[in-house]
Amino acid sequence: MTKDLNYCKAILYKVSFDPSLFKKELQKAYRLLSTQEQLELEDWVKTFVQNKQPLRSVLFSNSDAISLG
Repeated sequence: MTKDLNYCKAILYKVSFDPSLFKKELQKAYRLLSTQEQLELEDWVKTFVQNKQPLRSVLFSNSDAISLG
């Protein structure tokens, strides 16, 4: 795992109290990371939001199904 990926995870963890801010930071992270790191982050996010309904509803809404790239 790279420093950039660790940094992005740390930021996402810290802003997870606010679903819209979490989504905004996740979009920034995708622009920063390489393709491989994006895949790793996507796996982490899926696990992280599994029990967090407010985050899941923002990320996986019908109108905006996790369009990050």
